[in-house]
Amino acid sequence: MRVIGLMSGTSYDAVDAAACDLVHRPGEDGALHLTPLGMVSEPYPARLRTELADALPPARTTLADVCRLDTRIGQAFGRLADRADRELCEGRAELIASHGQTVYHWAADGQVHGTLQLGEPAWIAEATGRPVVSGFRPRDVAAGGQGAPLVALIDLMLLRGRPGVPAALNIGGIANVTVVPRHADPVAFDTGPGNALIDAAVRQLSGGRLAYDEDGALAASGRVHEGLLRRMLTEPYYRLPAPRTTGKELFHAGYLRSRLAEFGQIPPQDLVATLTRLTARTVADALRPLGATEVFASGGGVRNPTLTAMLRAELAGTPLRTSEELGLPAAAKEAYAFAVLGYLTLHGLPGNAPGCTGAAGPRVLGSITPGSRPLRLPTPPPVAPRSLSVQADGVTVRTCTLR
Repeated sequence: MRVIGLMSGTSYDAVDAAACDLVHRPGEDGALHLTPLGMVSEPYPARLRTELADALPPARTTLADVCRLDTRIGQAFGRLADRADRELCEGRAELIASHGQTVYHWAADGQVHGTLQLGEPAWIAEATGRPVVSGFRPRDVAAGGQGAPLVALIDLMLLRGRPGVPAALNIGGIANVTVVPRHADPVAFDTGPGNALIDAAVRQLSGGRLAYDEDGALAASGRVHEGLLRRMLTEPYYRLPAPRTTGKELFHAGYLRSRLAEFGQIPPQDLVATLTRLTARTVADALRPLGATEVFASGGGVRNPTLTAMLRAELAGTPLRTSEELGLPAAAKEAYAFAVLGYLTLHGLPGNAPGCTGAAGPRVLGSITPGSRPLRLPTPPPVAPRSLSVQADGVTVRTCTLR
């Protein structure tokens, strides 16, 4: 089945579309075979990005704003899905899996009570004529889970069977990890801010001209302010037990301003260097007790060489690799992951890893919006895929069997 996965993360800078062929042969090796077909990405229109930023917590908003954003984000996703179908799938895509745009993740006292992703799937179905799976997170939350990180299931399929204690790390606006200990159950959780506070500082310092620290240049030219770093590390979130999840509801520009108020004027480059070190430190602090022996990174943070250098230093000898070594491009891994989750949903198969999210059990995730043709669901296979085999250019990059 040819599937397109759509993703826009907590940095809300662009929409990514990754296309792949997915084949499951229960009677043979039981693996789900994924052949990447490529990725296309488009930034949100400037006006839409501004409207989205202005509506996110802790800003006040209205239901009219939410309605307009739901429509315009859905239209942006639909345009990119149609482009991905034409350019990557030769017009033969069979399914679209849309994560949508997270605008609020209602977490309090270590529990997630609700989650909201915008990007009305009807616009995607109308633009492409294809059925759309969307709304992945709420079912896990309804079952008592954190609703995140949902990519943990795909991480487990990629990491299990590797020697030592492998870990997957995604650095978006928020950073999350999945770890497969040698003699314990897998664990997955959000470590804290990935790019969120770095981006907030750069926007504030540049008066909105810059959205992020390109190539980590500002951080590279600064020195870490140890007093501010110590203050930032007192955040109670970092001491919550797993599973735990967070978002820009906590780590936003106002949060940063409140911490900075305790200090005098800090040079811009020193502030960005400190926040970059904060991300590296909190990721490493989260991984260290779990004994990770190798880390496969993905997400926008991988493009920041200053951040990756700091992370290598904090990991103190634990190899830091990228998801390319597992067969999935770092920039597109999450989009591919949601393509897989959409495929599982269409086939009536669970898409969560309850041991990682805290849900009461496996659940089929999401809702299905029909395309232009009558919706015919495939017959569920007798067993779910036990492994994920990534095949690029005819070569199997990675196959791991789930134990």
